[in-house]
Amino acid sequence: MSEREKILRFYRASGDEDIAAKLLDLAESGLRNRKYKVSEFLDPYGYTVAETVAAHFDRIKLASDGGYQGAERVKAVFSDEDFEGKVVYGITAVAIAWDKRYYQISHRDVLGSIMALGIKREVTGDIVMNPEGCHLLIDAAMRDFIIANLTRIGSAPVSLTEVSLEAVAAREEKMKEIRTTVSSLRLDAIAAAGFGTSRTKMAAEIDADKLKVNWQEAKSSAQSIKTGDVVSMRGRGRLEVCEVLGQTKKGRYSVLLRRYL
Repeated sequence: MSEREKILRFYRASGDEDIAAKLLDLAESGLRNRKYKVSEFLDPYGYTVAETVAAHFDRIKLASDGGYQGAERVKAVFSDEDFEGKVVYGITAVAIAWDKRYYQISHRDVLGSIMALGIKREVTGDIVMNPEGCHLLIDAAMRDFIIANLTRIGSAPVSLTEVSLEAVAAREEKMKEIRTTVSSLRLDAIAAAGFGTSRTKMAAEIDADKLKVNWQEAKSSAQSIKTGDVVSMRGRGRLEVCEVLGQTKKGRYSVLLRRYL
């Protein structure tokens, strides 16, 4: 069995064969051309797939860029180890502004309006909220389309201006640590504790496909959670399981969670 088929078989079970195949094609093309190939924007899970692909090629170097320091969504580049030229990632930053006296717009509102234009998520990077509005990282090929067509977010008129990547500041995320106990290390128990709701309500949210674990769709309320896992909930931010501290005398698990707001 070839290395390619081994990788595809590994990701087939989780439904990620398509992204693995795309990244394999890029890596193989980079080797053939002795240059480099750049992917679309990847979420952190997608980048772990890129790392797996790169690890199976002796001559491949893997790097990434999301347009600014600390980017969550990045483009991966597969380059031949002898390639010494400059890599062009093709990332542009666009500033989006609106009248904040009359409109309150969230990250979710911005993303929803962009997706409503028929744009694939893979051509957009991070949306970085700031006091003036937000910065959108996007594939350079989509710049003109975005500027011409994104005229409103909800009912708010917006203005778009291309800016340099240097103008995009690193994200300043609000975070709080939560020390608590849970009856089990199931997804519904951990998420309910971290997001401050009941297990019953959280189970309903999981059934409605509103949660992801490590950027993959949650399997079920009973899914096991471990240290290092990241649980994200649509519209509520994300939760990192920092440490499982042990069990109490009553058999509950003491956990340290970090919630990003």
